[in-house]
Amino acid sequence: MQEYLKIPKERIAVLIGKNGETRKEIEKLTKTKIEVDSKTGDVDLQGENAITFYISLNIIKAIARGFSPAHAFTLKNEDYFFESIDLKEMLGKNDNLIQQKKGRVIGRNGKTRKDIEEKTNTFVSVYGKTVSIIGKAEEMEKAKKVIEMLLEGASHSTAEAVLKEGEKEIEI
Repeated sequence: MQEYLKIPKERIAVLIGKNGETRKEIEKLTKTKIEVDSKTGDVDLQGENAITFYISLNIIKAIARGFSPAHAFTLKNEDYFFESIDLKEMLGKNDNLIQQKKGRVIGRNGKTRKDIEEKTNTFVSVYGKTVSIIGKAEEMEKAKKVIEMLLEGASHSTAEAVLKEGEKEIEI
């Protein structure tokens, strides 16, 4: 199996890691071969096993979409998934609108993004023209629902109410 992809130039160093450690760790973990053109961001991924190839591909995509390698490596667990919401596809090409909606997902001082992560046990990255999520299927769906609500203009209090759905109250 082989896949070619392009990652943002500013994420190349993160994918490669200090002395190539991140790239080597992905290769060792997934038994794949990763070649990175450090000038262009072109990545050539090769592997034999479909499952580990897919895991490697998702780890690379997660790093490219702004996740730290530590968060991206949670994808080695078969219970974890990666999904990216393309803001241009959802909102159109208006850069000002995209910036505004990204700000709604991030919140003041990152509070909204942090709340989403904490209440859904996911990782959320707002990077470029995407919002990406890493998590277990059910929790990821909840995070995606809240993010899409915010992108569509729902109030933060409405999003907060959805996040609280299903929470168990602890009696003291």
